[in-house]
Amino acid sequence: MQGTSRQSLARAQEGLEVLLRQQPAAGRAAIGDALFAVTELLDANAGLRRALTDPSREGSDKAALVSRLLDGKVPGEVVDLVAGIARSRWSRSRDVADTLERMAASSVLAAAQASDRLDTVEDELFRFGRTVYGAPELRDVLTDRAVAGDRKAALVTDLLRGKVTDETLRLVRQAVLAPRGSRLDATLDEYGRIAAERREQRVAHVVVAVPLDAAQRDRLAAALSRAHGHQVHLNVDVDPEVLGGIRVEIGDEVLDGTVSRRLEDARRALAG
Repeated sequence: MQGTSRQSLARAQEGLEVLLRQQPAAGRAAIGDALFAVTELLDANAGLRRALTDPSREGSDKAALVSRLLDGKVPGEVVDLVAGIARSRWSRSRDVADTLERMAASSVLAAAQASDRLDTVEDELFRFGRTVYGAPELRDVLTDRAVAGDRKAALVTDLLRGKVTDETLRLVRQAVLAPRGSRLDATLDEYGRIAAERREQRVAHVVVAVPLDAAQRDRLAAALSRAHGHQVHLNVDVDPEVLGGIRVEIGDEVLDGTVSRRLEDARRALAG
């Protein structure tokens, strides 16, 4: 988001955090469910999106429209939160729905945080994303628009129930059933980034040839945290094709110390 929308997003997130601090874990999850429902309502109604972001309409009129639509359908505090969002100004009509989706995911993750399992949820989201990426048949079923939502939901539930946290199951179901034009793995990665932000952490994608043991992971995380001035959470992929060494991506920064990269550099030097 840019300009006006970025400022409005920041205000909306501040309001959400105030509300979440007043809620137990179950209340935070309920807020997330309600915000996801409002996101789906906006995604299905382009006219409503335009009405809520029309710069020529008074903020009070847009807030009143939200109240008429949502009163009695979602918790009152969510109605007030969405009404506040409608009063703000937005650069694009889609930015409101994007903001609501982000806030919904953050609310579900806040529920996990209240139960001391935010790290677990982040790891589970990452692992499921990689599992789907490595299983083309599963990926095709979960992303095929022709496959009924009920079938997708049942498949996700069968795969994950009892194996992951409730919050992970909720977010995976949301990513599968309401992709909003994004790839499944991209949505899961975004939820992972939101989880990291809740801990004021950065996420490092690490690729190694052999698994890291707990001590190695701890040392690497500590070194990266010192270097970046923030706590760093590791998502580790094992890829034998890198041969040895390590590759680390944090945001736009890439440190590639793998043997395969050094061999490729050597080949290029010889070819030159």
